Amino acid sequence: MLALALLALLCVSAESVQPRASSYNGEYGGGGGERFSHSGNQLDGPITAIRIRVNRYYIVGLQVRYGKEWSNYVGGSQGDLEEIFLYPGESIIQVSGKYKYYLRKLVFVTDKGRYLPFGKDTGTSFNAAPLYPNTVLRFISGRSGSLINAIGLHWDVYPSECSSC
Repeated sequence: MLALALLALLCVSAESVQPRASSYNGEYGGGGGERFSHSGNQLDGPITAIRIRVNRYYIVGLQVRYGKEWSNYVGGSQGDLEEIFLYPGESIIQVSGKYKYYLRKLVFVTDKGRYLPFGKDTGTSFNAAPLYPNTVLRFISGRSGSLINAIGLHWDVYPSECSSC
């Protein structure tokens, strides 16, 4: 009887277990810098735009828009600011780049087939994609000072509701 009760409990709990969806890639880059994380920003909605500041050699700074809210800017102030907006419902499904001591290049790939490159093509390469199917880039983390020292990429399912997007 006890064995049947245990078996029934296992079957019920197995049905309520949701498949895992979140994953992480990184950190890519060098040492140093102050830690930052946009983990709280993902509550504002999906990533809808990206601002990247670049100079002749490095990714200097970055800022991400989640829903309609911009994250805090991280990094330095020297260089040119570039801004890319995603189309409604478009998501980032892959990030590649290069680094040597600091981040030098970032390329965001979307589920609509767009490639959004920033920076210079030199250094050690990396390529990051979610571990689980049907997941997208939800937020970034890393380390920064006067430049972006390193970046981490956090993947999860696209938010099912976003009234502010």
